[in-house]
This record gives sequence, C-alpha cells and structure tokens, in this order.
Amino acid sequence: MLSRMATRRMGVKALVGLGVVSGAVFGAQVALSSGPDCAHPAVQEWNHKGLFEQFDAASLRRGYEVYRQVCSTCHSMNFVCFRDLVGFTHTKEHAKALAASYEIQDGFDNSGEPAFRPGRLNDFFPAPYPNEETARFANGGALPPDLSMIIKARGHGDEDSSTGVAHDYIFALLTGFGYEAPAGVNVGEGQYYNPWFPGGVISMGPPLNHEALEYEDGVIATESQMAKDVTAFLCFASQPYHDERKRIGVASLGLFAIAAAAQGWRKRFRWGPMKAQRLTYIN
Repeated sequence: MLSRMATRRMGVKALVGLGVVSGAVFGAQVALSSGPDCAHPAVQEWNHKGLFEQFDAASLRRGYEVYRQVCSTCHSMNFVCFRDLVGFTHTKEHAKALAASYEIQDGFDNSGEPAFRPGRLNDFFPAPYPNEETARFANGGALPPDLSMIIKARGHGDEDSSTGVAHDYIFALLTGFGYEAPAGVNVGEGQYYNPWFPGGVISMGPPLNHEALEYEDGVIATESQMAKDVTAFLCFASQPYHDERKRIGVASLGLFAIAAAAQGWRKRFRWGPMKAQRLTYIN
C-alpha cells in the first residue's frame, strides 16, 4: 500500500515538474521574441502567411531597396549573395548589373595594395565596415547586428513564417520610435527609447522617414510601408527557399492523399472479400 502511494506521489511530482519546465521553456521563447522588459508587438497580417501563401515579389524588391539605401549603411548581410535575388526580386541581367555596381576586394596587387574588381553574382553583399572594431567605433561602441538571419535570431529558432513572431517584432521595432521614455528608463547620449527593444534603450536612431526614398513602382514610401517591405525582405533573406518548400509540401500532401486513397481502395475491394470469406471443410 505504501509503495503504491509513494509511486502516485512521485508521478504527481513528475507531472508538476514537467509543467514547470514547459512553462519555463515557453517563457524563454517569449523572452527571445519580444523581451521580458519590453512591449509585446502587435500581430500583423503578412502576405506569405498560411500554407498556400508565398512572398510578394514586389514587396521583396521594395524591401531590398530599403535595405540598400537605408540599412546597408550600418548593417551587413554577410550570408546573402547577389545570385539569391535572381528570380525573386530581380532578373539575372539586373542582378548582374547591380552586383557590378559594387567594387569587391579580390586579393592584392603586385605592390601589396588591395585589388578591387566589379562584383559578380556569386559575391556576397559588401559589408559597410571592414571589421568589428571599425563598426563599433563608428556607432559609439554598439555593434550593428548582421541582418542575414535576423528573422531566425528573433524568432527563437522557428523558421516557419506562418507564426510571424520575428516579423512582428522587427516591424514594431522599426516603427517604435518617437515615444517618451517612462520614469526609471535612462536614455543616455546617442541613445533612443523604443518600447519594443529589450530594456527600452537602443543605440540605433529612427532609420525610416516618410518618403525618404522613392519606389520605382510608384508606391508611396511611408514609414510603415518601408518597415513592412524591408521586414519581408529580411524574412526572405533568412529563408530563400520558403516558397519552394511550400510548393513541395503541398505536392507531397497531394501525393500522400492519392496514395492513401489507392491503398484504401485496394484494401476495401481487393483484400476485403478475401478477409470476409468463410472457408468450410467437409470430411
């Protein structure tokens, strides 16, 4: 009797412990996506949410322009090549011309000086600073993060864009300037208050201004429009095979459905009579 009661108590403790651990893990995920000491971003509607939705190519193209003209002055994208743009935001010829507009260091010449050449499709996006020390010196000691995988970094490892956790955070962060810091939050010189950034104090100033650039497709470059477009582009950069993965997934579900129907038909009409028949042996 005592052993049964002890076993039950141990089972209850195990369930309680499992609940505590699960709550801690969930809390850690929420903290990674929005921060324990900052506001939680509002849920936005993204064009690529859902099982059958894909990226908006026009929005991706506009988002790249926002990154190229605004974000690339401080933030790098060291894991994205110009060839990644082909077929999504630019044609092959346009991407080649875009890459050629940059000078890429390619070794050294005979005198030991850095040698430069026009960019190619296989080249990565050029970084704004040659090293981390230069980046920190130019930004008051703060290191601008690389944006290649920022969506995954702020989405607690969840690369499924149907959740949109990191998307909402980036959008809220870019549009979250202009608020007055509450009591207890000390904003130092060269810093800004943003309620969606962990701690509320960020070294990055307001990056987006109304009509700071002109979209080639005629869309008005409002602050929220630019934030939406560049967030979509950052999502694409972190998972460029998003659309292909969804197409393969939908096709696989269709094949599985056909296979299941064929197997059901075979079991019902092929093996059903054989399993239901009755054999009688007469001596």
